Amino acid sequence: MRLRFIFSEIGIGLRRNLSMTISVILVTFVSLTFVGVASLLQTQIGKMKDDWYGKVEVAAYLCPTHSTAPTCAGGEVTPDQEAKIKAALQQPEVAPYIQQIYFESKQQAYASFEKRFKGDFMASLATVDDMQASYRIKLVDPTKYQVVADVLSGVQGVEQVQDQRQLFDRMFLIMDRATLLSGGLAAVMLLAAILLITTTIRLSALSRRRETGIMRLVGASNLFIELPFMLEGAIAATIGAALAVGALWAGVKYLVVDWLGSSVQWIPYVTTADLTRVAPVLVIIGILLATISSVVTLNRYTRV
Repeated sequence: MRLRFIFSEIGIGLRRNLSMTISVILVTFVSLTFVGVASLLQTQIGKMKDDWYGKVEVAAYLCPTHSTAPTCAGGEVTPDQEAKIKAALQQPEVAPYIQQIYFESKQQAYASFEKRFKGDFMASLATVDDMQASYRIKLVDPTKYQVVADVLSGVQGVEQVQDQRQLFDRMFLIMDRATLLSGGLAAVMLLAAILLITTTIRLSALSRRRETGIMRLVGASNLFIELPFMLEGAIAATIGAALAVGALWAGVKYLVVDWLGSSVQWIPYVTTADLTRVAPVLVIIGILLATISSVVTLNRYTRV
């Protein structure tokens, strides 16, 4: 009997404030979608860092013929200078940081250039003499770039030392800022959801103030009186969370996995498996929002 009464009260409340209930669902849906996007963006950044930082190298470009760098004052790097550069990389204080050293000659650099820019007009104008020999150094820990840079800085025959990781850092910075933007929008929308849930529960409680007064008089407990109102907010928030999870699943499945995954295959993308770890959190956030908003509101508006 009690359960039937509670369910009937929930139905009455949802029907009386149908437009507000729909608003709660929509705002919760939008806010939790932004929360999910921010979380998935962070997961995407983590995957890309794990994959790409493990592959990046430190490139020590050797002096070409017409370089203006102070370490290239003698012109193109000589065999003696190459030997000194290699010896510097094999020093006991540097060797433990290096996993592998690969020397790319001008001919090999030209072959790679032709392969990468095949069919390009500029590629047809380039020659072997336009290329630059280099040492490609793979580190045990890519963050220890400065150790190698310090050893090679100022060494005759080395024009420039470049950490390929810096090329990716700019992109990750943009993605991090996009995550912050999504998080900021999510916070604003969550605040809007809280205000809407509070307003909906308040209107529902005021419209049934006479019924709650009678229930007080016959000895009903606070929980029994407030539970229908709390469940109204929880149901609306749960529906909004479910819609958010559905939208995120469709986005990950069709936009990321199927479209981007088939177009650009060298990037490790987030998958629906990553979403399954985020989905329960979104539902819990939605229910907590509704519960906390309801409790705060009901403490004031169900008093007789």
